[in-house]
Amino acid sequence: MGQLNDYRAFLTQFLRNYQTTGAVIPSGRALASALARHVGTGPPQKILEAGPGTGAVTGRLIERMRAQDELWMVELNPTFAAHLRRAFDERPSFRAASSRCHLVEGSVQQLERQGQFDVVVSGLPLNNFASEDVKSILAAYGTLLKPKGVLSFFQYILVRDAKTAVSFGPERARLKGVGDAIGSVLAEREFAREWVWPNVPPAWVHHLRF
Repeated sequence: MGQLNDYRAFLTQFLRNYQTTGAVIPSGRALASALARHVGTGPPQKILEAGPGTGAVTGRLIERMRAQDELWMVELNPTFAAHLRRAFDERPSFRAASSRCHLVEGSVQQLERQGQFDVVVSGLPLNNFASEDVKSILAAYGTLLKPKGVLSFFQYILVRDAKTAVSFGPERARLKGVGDAIGSVLAEREFAREWVWPNVPPAWVHHLRF
């Protein structure tokens, strides 16, 4: 029932707010596991999840967190934020970790915790944004991370390429700008990439070090 509610909430927000939702259903467990790859390793961690949505990846992060780890979540969509609050009230695993989890409503660019996080996990649909917004989001991640901190984010395989091929004018230019913004950061910072085929749609997960 909880998963069905997640799917219903996600589909509703996809139809109402496509630009900031970007998918019809939440991330699958294989994708969530890849995004959480660097959580729960080494010394105690401060973790930031940007765009947790209904909590599909959040649940995996909580599973990997240790007693000393702390999770911050930044969610711009008020419907998703309310859904997450209910999850921390109702789901046993979420409730058990609630004292170490903090939800902030707003954009990641406005979060004033520079240099505080060991890991940033991003669920934001970067391909839906303006290229300048993508640049500012990626810059914010670099600012929020500690030196040698890790950013993990995903892109759906070939989706942007397919959209670019059938787009014209401003939309084609926007998609190209987004690709250039992401590509330049990957060229400088990426140290690992994972292909996640059992997801709808299939995705790759990028791991970057700042």
